[in-house]
Amino acid sequence: MKYFTIGFFIAIIFSSCSQEKKESQRAEIKSSEMNYPAILIEHGGLSTILKLPAQLAAFEEVNIFPKVNAYVKSVEVEMGDKVSKGKILLKLEAPELEQAVLASKEKYLRSRNELQINIEHYQRLLEASKTEGAISPYDLSTLKAKVQSDSMLSNAEKANWDMQKSMMEYLNVSAPFDGVITERNVHPGALVNATTKDKPMLQLKQTAHLRLQVDVPEALAAQMHKGDEITFFTSAFPGRKNIGIISRKSNDINLLLRSERIEIDVLNKDNSLSPGMYADVVLESKGNPTAYIVPKTSVVSSTERKYVIVTKNGLRIKVDVITRNESLDKIEVFGLLNQGDSVIIHATDEIK
Repeated sequence: MKYFTIGFFIAIIFSSCSQEKKESQRAEIKSSEMNYPAILIEHGGLSTILKLPAQLAAFEEVNIFPKVNAYVKSVEVEMGDKVSKGKILLKLEAPELEQAVLASKEKYLRSRNELQINIEHYQRLLEASKTEGAISPYDLSTLKAKVQSDSMLSNAEKANWDMQKSMMEYLNVSAPFDGVITERNVHPGALVNATTKDKPMLQLKQTAHLRLQVDVPEALAAQMHKGDEITFFTSAFPGRKNIGIISRKSNDINLLLRSERIEIDVLNKDNSLSPGMYADVVLESKGNPTAYIVPKTSVVSSTERKYVIVTKNGLRIKVDVITRNESLDKIEVFGLLNQGDSVIIHATDEIK
């Protein structure tokens, strides 16, 4: 009886310890669940400011090469000169071309004279053919065919002469638009070759009107439209705010950068800006009104997925999301979320 009492008390002690252990584990689990504070998601877009690198380019630019083989007779401009459309920039000389023009002219005049003689001969035979039996029909048709052939030959010689004259016009090189000479690589007496394109004789750029070229991420590019005003800053003039208008969109996404090229027209009346300058474009994204806003710490990113953890009816559910605009501590997300859902503020991939 004595041993039975001792064993009974020992069993009671072990049962009590086991019960206390289970209650302790439940308390730890409950405490663990309480360590994941949640917050209600917000509905609406998140405005953000984005700074993107850009580059200024001339609105129009051209490298000027010779059209014909010639010698440089004179150079009428220097690097940095402002020129207007039609101004003579270079004068070339090509004696062989001048001789070719004279030769083609002589061929044309000779063919025209022969054509005139044959036309008069044909008209006389045509008049004589009115007398029956005076002229053979074969001779008349033969001469008529020769007149037509000589007419075509004369037209060809005239076209050749016009072509040679047009080649002579290439000896005077003029500016195709208003701009500034940014490069000069030839001097009088130099022989220039029409087939060599390694270095231009002159380079002309339009600087009073510039293009600002920027690659915008595809999510933001969809919100930008022609006519929108853009603010940008240049490293050459820190603190100076510049304004431009979106003029063109490529409507094509770069597969490597996942961005779209946008061009902004910039008027440069004081010529303070130059082609090739780097700039920082400041863009404001108003956000997507269909998005939900959560703390940035609520989004868990891994190599396989990106998600938030929603708490609902005592359960924790991982919901895959896509992120967009973000601020210092908040971020836009898109996914199978509903108004009134709560997400864990400090989520990690260790939370079950």
